[in-house]
Amino acid sequence: QVELVESGGGMVQAGGALTLSCKAVGFTPGSMSWYRQARGKQRELVATIHRTRITEYGDFVEGRFTISRDDDKNMMSLQMKSLKPDETAVYYCNAGPLRSSNTGWWGRGTQVTVSS
Repeated sequence: QVELVESGGGMVQAGGALTLSCKAVGFTPGSMSWYRQARGKQRELVATIHRTRITEYGDFVEGRFTISRDDDKNMMSLQMKSLKPDETAVYYCNAGPLRSSNTGWWGRGTQVTVSS
């Protein structure tokens, strides 16, 4: 059984902080990523963390987010600060098996709402 279990979504005020977590169940993840999709918008990459712990962020992050991983728990987290209302979206975890070209599986998504 393979699953990506997301948690941590919710509502915060503009300028607030929120931490999302994603746990891989049933497989050992290679690279892990967070994507988001606002209503009526295309899905976009927020951050990626590789097995080596090299990280990549979307240009809009501007130093406000930190992605990390705990390989003992097959888990990653995204710490988000200084959130903006236009970052209201469904945030999705994506991860593929270690040492695989598989594009990965998706979590069900967790809603993040940033109010003005």
